[in-house]
Amino acid sequence: MNLRAFAFAAILLLAACSKITQDNFARIQDGMSEQEVTAILGSPTESSSTSVLNMTGTASRWADKETVIVVRFVNGKVVLKTFDKQPTRK
Repeated sequence: MNLRAFAFAAILLLAACSKITQDNFARIQDGMSEQEVTAILGSPTESSSTSVLNMTGTASRWADKETVIVVRFVNGKVVLKTFDKQPTRK
């Protein structure tokens, strides 16, 4: 295999490696900042925020084919997280 084909294969393999895993979910702790969570999981698939008085709330969602992680932040800190693994289809 030539070097160019090897490099292309390596890039595809790295792209296929999702950060949305049970291990990374377990690393997320209450009180972590949004930046710390993003460093673990990457950018969220979707995110929405709202503000009431002096409080902000954000719900961020990371999803791939089989797994969904949702993290809720209040004033930029983790207060709740959920992990959902979809059953694999045969």
